[in-house]
Amino acid sequence: MINTDIYNYINILDKAADAANMRNELISNNIANVNTPNYKRKDINFEAVLQAELAGSGSLYDRVNKTNDDLTVLDPQVYTDNASLSYRLDGNNVDINTEEAYLAENQIKYQALVDLMNQEFSRYKSVLSS
Repeated sequence: MINTDIYNYINILDKAADAANMRNELISNNIANVNTPNYKRKDINFEAVLQAELAGSGSLYDRVNKTNDDLTVLDPQVYTDNASLSYRLDGNNVDINTEEAYLAENQIKYQALVDLMNQEFSRYKSVLSS
């Protein structure tokens, strides 16, 4: 975390990229355990946490500044998906096709977040070199 208001958006994007990276690891673990009896898929709930934190009245700038006061509120929450449900006889609830789609979606999201951070840094560099 960078402690200055100029980097508030980058700090939020960084937390989102960290969450996307964590989700990548969880999805990869789900894929690795596709044939493990009684394994239940795991995922994280970051988007809902971010949306709740940034919800409210006032400008987005003010809400982002408020969130930057304590970025630990944006820590992703790992959960076990449908812990008691399974459509397979071995108790495993991982569907390989669904996990591969989630993995592809998440990789695109991660790359977009990294691109956004690079664009922000490019803007700052442009301003400082003027």
